[in-house]
Amino acid sequence: MFQCYIIDFFFQCSSRKIEEDDFEEFTTNQKWVMSPKTHDTDVTHLLNKLLREYDKKLRPDIGMKPTVIDVDIYVNSIGPVSSINMEYQIDIFFAQTWTDSRLRFNSTMKKSLTLNSNMVGLIWIPDTIFRNSKTAEAHWITTPNQLLRIWNDGKILYTLRLTINAECQLQLHNFPMDKHSCPLIFSSYGYPQEEMIYRWRKNSVEAADQKSWRLYQFDFMGLRNTSDVVETSAGDYIVMTIYFDLSRRMGYFTIQTYIPCILTVVLSWVSFWIKKDATPARTALGITTVLTMTTLSTIARNSLPRVSYVTAMDLFVTVCFLFVFAALMEYATLNYYSSCRKPHCRKKKKSVTVRAPNYSVLEMRPPPTVITLNHNTMYWQEFEDNCIYECLDGKDCQSFFCCYEECKSGSWRKGRVHIDILELDSYSRVFFPTSFLLFNLVYWVGYLYL
Repeated sequence: MFQCYIIDFFFQCSSRKIEEDDFEEFTTNQKWVMSPKTHDTDVTHLLNKLLREYDKKLRPDIGMKPTVIDVDIYVNSIGPVSSINMEYQIDIFFAQTWTDSRLRFNSTMKKSLTLNSNMVGLIWIPDTIFRNSKTAEAHWITTPNQLLRIWNDGKILYTLRLTINAECQLQLHNFPMDKHSCPLIFSSYGYPQEEMIYRWRKNSVEAADQKSWRLYQFDFMGLRNTSDVVETSAGDYIVMTIYFDLSRRMGYFTIQTYIPCILTVVLSWVSFWIKKDATPARTALGITTVLTMTTLSTIARNSLPRVSYVTAMDLFVTVCFLFVFAALMEYATLNYYSSCRKPHCRKKKKSVTVRAPNYSVLEMRPPPTVITLNHNTMYWQEFEDNCIYECLDGKDCQSFFCCYEECKSGSWRKGRVHIDILELDSYSRVFFPTSFLLFNLVYWVGYLYL
């Protein structure tokens, strides 16, 4: 009798131990309840049962209705953006959700199964491609960055991490004040609209904190997503697109190009305040500024692809180059017309001796004319005041304007503009800064606000 009690107690304890091992504790509303444990052997048996007659070559609901793919994208980072190659790099978590009725299961163990990447190759996966990608790679460190989750109603979630170099056709007409919308385009490779439908979920595109993004020359303005139907000879395909709106920062180009160009133009105006007989100084200054603008133009172009149209920076650099070149040509014109004038002194025709206190003696005998100066800068002005000049021979001036006061008379001179060539520097001191200031006003208002 005692032995029977011991045997009965043993079986009760064993039964109680089995029941306790089959359940696990968890909290619900601050109360501890018992739930069935999920054993590895049970999950393995369940997966083997689901895949026993599963054909991964066939999409879900084939021949009955199209497979609906819900898409979510989490943008981890964007950048850098290459203007020369017209591409940008993006790091994303790409999630696709669909329903496969062949993977439904009835189990009290769990409502969903979270599996690793080894399961991905055993079931049907959408053939999604990124249409505008140049290169793309999945992340494999330390393990493949893939997740597969199956619910008991057959819903499947498949996510993976991708780094994509995508094409972005930049329109550089307003460079470097340009704005762009760089797309990320994806669709099915082989399934047309009748067999597979992509659709965005609500709030399906999100972005991470932008502090780690490598948008060195751009500001991220926002994103938007669209879906379109593209007609091809193979059928109509649903194409999904995300647009990333970017605005270029001008700080780098302002420091490297705009400010040096403006300073070079201003430097070329110094020539207007240098004496006209200082030929080496004015010529050297003009040539130096022209060569500097040529170098700046070459450097500015290194940041751009070889496009056939004129960008905003090209326009600015070209106009600055023209201003610098015009300043050099101004002195060439002044020097040419000043050296070609024919002097005739008022007092004597054959020989003239002009004496002035503390001045050197100038003797002029035609021809040749000999001028002796002791580096007195005021003597040249007195010489011009005591002499008159004739008009140039030929058509040097008369084609466009009258050069000297003596050229005002005559029927062919009527209606022409009279410009005193010796006052050309004075005119340039006003004309060049005013016109350059007006150009900058029109340029910046036009490109920044219009």
